[in-house]
Amino acid sequence: MKALLCALAVSLLALAQVRAAGVLHVYTWADYLSPEAVESFEKAHDCRVIVDTFDSNESLHARLKAGAKGYDVIFPTSYMVRLLQQEDLLLPLDHAALPNLRHLDREVLDKVHDREMRHAVPYTLGYAVIAVRSDRLKDAAPTWAMFEREIPGRRATLLDDMRETLGAALKHLGHSLNSRDEAELAAARDVVIRWKRGIAKFDNEGYKGGLDSGEFHLVHGYSGDLFQVAQENRRVQILIPREGVSIGCDEMVIPKTSPQPALAMQFINHLLDPEVAAENMEWLGYLCPNTAALKLVSPDFLQNPAVTIPAEVKAKSEVMDDLGSDLAKWTKVWDEIKAAR
Repeated sequence: MKALLCALAVSLLALAQVRAAGVLHVYTWADYLSPEAVESFEKAHDCRVIVDTFDSNESLHARLKAGAKGYDVIFPTSYMVRLLQQEDLLLPLDHAALPNLRHLDREVLDKVHDREMRHAVPYTLGYAVIAVRSDRLKDAAPTWAMFEREIPGRRATLLDDMRETLGAALKHLGHSLNSRDEAELAAARDVVIRWKRGIAKFDNEGYKGGLDSGEFHLVHGYSGDLFQVAQENRRVQILIPREGVSIGCDEMVIPKTSPQPALAMQFINHLLDPEVAAENMEWLGYLCPNTAALKLVSPDFLQNPAVTIPAEVKAKSEVMDDLGSDLAKWTKVWDEIKAAR
């Protein structure tokens, strides 16, 4: 009996310790947190971090609107932050619990919607660009017109992301990637339908492995993903379309339904620590707008084309805006693209 009671006491103590330590649930893009950044947080705060992933801002939004609960930190793009704020889904941030906010670049903060960081903290800056297998596709050029070319075996992919792919077509046509004009959107639709006939599929994750293996010769993808592939495979060449690209600022927010808001604040502050941010940055392949961390990364990293785009291209590039009620126009056009043969 004594042995049974002793075993029960040990089990209850272990359970209490697990509960005390806590579990942090993170909802983010695939391959978006370095293992070292996560492990160092778990060790420092005696907790577990569980990471779930989404593949587009729209799928993130749909999941939250459907009532998904249990997430503590999520990583939407800036234009989606505005919508989440309007729908009152986000917890106000306690700046006293976030001393590392002082390291953030004011110039970047001036470009995002939530400049005062009431609900959101900038995490990364990235771009949607193209990449090719230089050993399989000759005479590649830095232009969206690459998708006009006939790729043998249709070994190409476009992002399965309405804003990114329609945005690329709009830039190809010389329009704003935030266009609300129905004629411009119709023209972009026709371009994407034409491109669709020459690709294997729309895809947000498999293109990385496919580019590395040679399954795909031309892909449309996120700069950080392509940085990671190019680091491992010298035959992968990143190209920044000269017509301009989308500039994305992904941010860290805490949903109102977070079971662990205090731990979530600590996690955000941890990722803003200069040493953590520098290591995370070089693993991710995305710039973090952290002035102290940027002093710690290697010059080679900053000179990589996936990280720092040419000034003349940057001048033609745009940050995505919240489309408001005009989102319906885009959704209609995207549905037509998906239905087209």
